[in-house]
Amino acid sequence: MDLNSASTVVLQVLTQATSQDTAVLKPAEEQLKQWETQPGFYSVLLNIFTNHTLDINVRWLAVLYFKNGIDRYWRRVAPHALSEEEKTTLRAGLITNFNEPINQIATQIAVLIAKVARLDCPRQWPELIPTLIESVKVQDDLRQHRALLTFYHVTKTLASKRLAADRKLFYDLASGIYNFACSLWNHHTDTFLQQVSSGNEAAVLSSLERTLLSLKVLRKLTVNGFVEPHKNMEVMGFLHGIFDRLKQFLECSRSIGTDNVCRDRLEKTIILFTKVLLDFLDQHPFSFTPLIQRSLEFSVSYVFTEVGEGVTFERFIVQCMNLIKMIVKNYAYKPSKNFEDSSPETLEAHKIKMAFFTYPTLTEICRRLVSHYFLLTEEELTMWEEDPEGFTVEETGGDSWKYSLRPCTEVLFIDIFHEYNQTLTPVLLEMMQTLQGPTNVEDMNALLIKDAVYNAVGLAAYELFDSVDFDQWFKNQLLPELQVVHNRYKPLRRRVIWLIGQWISVKFKSDLRPMLYEAICNLLQDQDLVVRIETATTLKLTVDDFEFRTDQFLPYLETMFTLLFQLLQQVTECDTKMHVLHVLSCVIERVNMQIRPYVGCLVQYLPLLWKQSEEHNMLRCAILTTLIHLVQGLGADSKNLYPFLLPVIQLSTDVSQPPHVYLLEDGLELWLVTLENSPCVTPELLRIFQNMSPLLELSSENLRTCFKIINGYIFLSSTEFLQTYAVGLCQSFCELLKEITTEGQVQVLKVVENALKVNPVLGPQMFQPILPCVFRGIIEGERYPVVMSTYLGVMGRVLLQNTSFFSSLLTEMAHKFNQEMDQLLGNMIEMWVDRMDNITQPERRKLSALALLSLLPSDNSVIQDKFCGIINISVEGLHDVMTEDPETGTYKDCMLMSHLEEPKVTEDEEPPTEQDKRKKMGIKNTADLVSVYKLF
Repeated sequence: MDLNSASTVVLQVLTQATSQDTAVLKPAEEQLKQWETQPGFYSVLLNIFTNHTLDINVRWLAVLYFKNGIDRYWRRVAPHALSEEEKTTLRAGLITNFNEPINQIATQIAVLIAKVARLDCPRQWPELIPTLIESVKVQDDLRQHRALLTFYHVTKTLASKRLAADRKLFYDLASGIYNFACSLWNHHTDTFLQQVSSGNEAAVLSSLERTLLSLKVLRKLTVNGFVEPHKNMEVMGFLHGIFDRLKQFLECSRSIGTDNVCRDRLEKTIILFTKVLLDFLDQHPFSFTPLIQRSLEFSVSYVFTEVGEGVTFERFIVQCMNLIKMIVKNYAYKPSKNFEDSSPETLEAHKIKMAFFTYPTLTEICRRLVSHYFLLTEEELTMWEEDPEGFTVEETGGDSWKYSLRPCTEVLFIDIFHEYNQTLTPVLLEMMQTLQGPTNVEDMNALLIKDAVYNAVGLAAYELFDSVDFDQWFKNQLLPELQVVHNRYKPLRRRVIWLIGQWISVKFKSDLRPMLYEAICNLLQDQDLVVRIETATTLKLTVDDFEFRTDQFLPYLETMFTLLFQLLQQVTECDTKMHVLHVLSCVIERVNMQIRPYVGCLVQYLPLLWKQSEEHNMLRCAILTTLIHLVQGLGADSKNLYPFLLPVIQLSTDVSQPPHVYLLEDGLELWLVTLENSPCVTPELLRIFQNMSPLLELSSENLRTCFKIINGYIFLSSTEFLQTYAVGLCQSFCELLKEITTEGQVQVLKVVENALKVNPVLGPQMFQPILPCVFRGIIEGERYPVVMSTYLGVMGRVLLQNTSFFSSLLTEMAHKFNQEMDQLLGNMIEMWVDRMDNITQPERRKLSALALLSLLPSDNSVIQDKFCGIINISVEGLHDVMTEDPETGTYKDCMLMSHLEEPKVTEDEEPPTEQDKRKKMGIKNTADLVSVYKLF
C-alpha cells in the first residue's frame, strides 16, 4: 500500500466509518477489515492519527484500528503478520513526538505503545525506555505529561508478564531505572506541595497529575520489580518515606476545596499511596516486616484517634483498615503451635505485632469501632426513612458494599476479635452489661449505642459462645425489646432480630423456638419495612438451621407464609423481591407437603411477577427456585400449575432465547422436578422435549440433569415418549458417544437401560443403532469396568426381556464380525462370565445371572459348554442378594418386594415423588422374573 496514494483513500473510508448512517458505515467497516492485512496499512493509520489537523473522531478510529491490529498481526507467527521493516518504521514513528493534545487519544496511543512494548521491548525495541526517560525530563508540559503517561502504561504492561524470562527482564529494567523513577516522583511531589499554597489551581492540578502518574510507575516497579526488595535500600527508603508523604498530602486537603477536580485527584493520589503498601504487603510479606510497626502506628492514629479529624475521608479510612486487617490476618506472620518450628522471619513479625497490640491499644480500637464506626449515621437514617429498600440492599451487600466503610469496619472487628478474643471478650461483655434493661426512646444516641453494641455481639457470636448465656439474655432482655413498638425503637427491633439470626446456629435452645416464631410473626406485621425485611432474613436462618423442627414451626406456618407473601407484594426493588422469594422458597422446602393449603395466593401471584421481571433475569432465577420447591411441595397437585409452569420451563431451557444464559440451570432443575412429580404426561409436557436436542449438543455441565430429565420421561410415559422422540434422541446419543467422557458414556447407556427396563418391547427397537456398539464392547472386553458393567446391564435386559430381538441382534453382529452365530455367542458368554467381577451393584449382578440362566433351557451345545461358568456366577449372585429373615430363620432374596409391601417413610425423609412410585411399580411388575431361580 503506497502511503501517499493510500492516505487519502483510507482517510475517506475512516470518515465514512464514523457516520451514523448504517448504509455508509457498514461498507466502510468492511473495506477497513479487508485492508487490515495489507502491507503499509498501519503506517497510513499512524500518519492519520498523528495529524492533529484532522477530525478527532477519525483520528480516534484510526488509533483503535491500529491498537486492534497489534493483537492480531504484530507477532511474527501470526497469519498476515506485519513485516519486520514496517514494524521498525512504526516503532520509530510512535515515539517521535509526545505532543497529542486530546487526552482520550493520548491515552489510547500510550496503551498501544505498551502493547507493542509487551511483545518487542527490550530486544527489538531497546530505545523505548531511554527515549521515555529523556522525554519525561523536557520542560514542555504537554510533552512531559504524554511521555509520563506512556511510561506508566509501558511499565504496567511489562510488570504484568509472568514467564520467568520476562520476569528477569523486568527485574533488570526495575534495577536500572528505579533511582530515576524515585527522583522523578520526588521532583513532581515537591513541586505540587510548593504550588498548593499559590492558589493557581491549573498549576496545582498539572503537577498533581504528574505526581500521580510517577507514583503509578513506582508502584509497579516496587511491587513487581524485585525478588527480595528488602535488600534494596532505594526501595525501602521509598516505602518508609510514604508515611511522611501521606501526612503532607492529608494536610494539603485542608487547603483544597471539597468539590473540585484537584480534590478528586488528591484523594486518588492518597489512595494510591495506600495501594502501594497493600500490594507490597500482599506480594512481599517478609520484606514488609520492617514496615509493620510504622504502618500500624500510622493507620491506628489516623483511624482511631483525633489525629485524623478533618483530614481523613471514607475511602482512605477503608484502606487503612484493610492495612491493619492484612497485618493481623497475614499467615506469614502467624507462628506454628510449636514456636520452634516457625521461621525467624515469622517470629520477628509476630513479635512486632504483639508489641504493638497491647491491652490499651486493643481496647481503644474495639471501643472506637463499636462506639464510633458502628453507629448508624445521619445519612443512613435518612436513607432508612426515604428509601427503606435501598437501605436494606446497602446493608446486605449492594454494588458499593466492597468499598464502603461499614462492612470494612465490621470485617476488621471480626478479624481483630478472633485474633485477640481473650483480651477483647471482657471489654465487649462490659459494654453489654452497661446496656441492660430498656432504653429511653427519647435518647436517640443511647439507642444507637445499643444498636452498635448489639451489632458487635452478633458479629462475635462464635467467639462469645462460652461467655454469654444467650438463652437467658434472649428471654430476659432481647424478647422484651422486640415488643417495644415506639417508632424511635425500630433500629433496635431490627438489630435485635438480626442479632438472634446470628446466634441461632451458635447457641439457641430448641425449646425457645416457639417464642421466637411468635416474635417473628409480630415483627412481620411491623409498620417499618426494614424491620420486616430483616425479620424475613432471620426466619430464613432459623428454618435453615440444623436443629429446625417442623412440628414446632407448623402452628405458625399459615401466619408467616401469609405475611411473607404480603411483604413480597409490597416491596418493589428487584433485589428485595429476590430476597423475600428466597425466604419463601426456604420455608416451602422445609415444610414440604404441609405447605399445600397456603400456597394459593403465591401461585396466583407468580405469573404476574414473572411477567414484570422480564428485564431482570436474576429475579427470574429466584422465581424458578421458588417454583422448584413449590412443585416439590405440591407433588402431583403441581399439575394445576402447568399453564404457567410449562411455558416458563420452555423459555428457560430454549438455547435460542437469550435469557437461557441466566435461566438454564434452574430451568432444567424445574423441568426435572416437574417430571418427577407429574401424575401423568400431557401433550404440552411432552412437547417441551423439543428443547432437549440442542441442550445435548452443548455438552455442558448441565448434561447430567439432561439425562435425568430423559429418564423422567421414560418412567413417566415410555411408549408415547419413545415413539415421538426416540429416533432423534438415538441420533444425539450416537454423536455424544463419539466424544463424551467415560462417565458420560455410562449416563447415556443408563438411559438406554431404563428404556429397556420400562418398555422391553419398544426400547430395543428404538435404541437399536446403539446396541451393536454395546455388543461390540462386550465382545472386545471394554477396559473401563464401569462402562463394561453398564454394557452388561443393557445386554442383560435385552436377553432377559426380549429374546427374539437378542437373536436378531446376534445374527446382525455375526455378519459384522464375519463369524458363526454360535461362535460369537460363546465368545460373548465367556467374556460375560470373565468380567462379572466388573459389576459391583447387587441388582445388576442378579440381572446378569438371570439373563445367562435364561439361556440354559436351550439345547445349543455352545451354551451347554458354558454351563459351569454360568452356574458359578449365578451362585455368587445368589449369595450377594440372600439375607436371613430374623422372624423365620430362613434365607430370602433381599431385593424381592411383596405386592402388598409399601415403603415406610420416616419423619426425616422426604415423601416419595410420583416418579419414585413409578419406579417401585416397575420393580413389582418385573418381579416374576425371579421364577428363573427355579432352575436351581
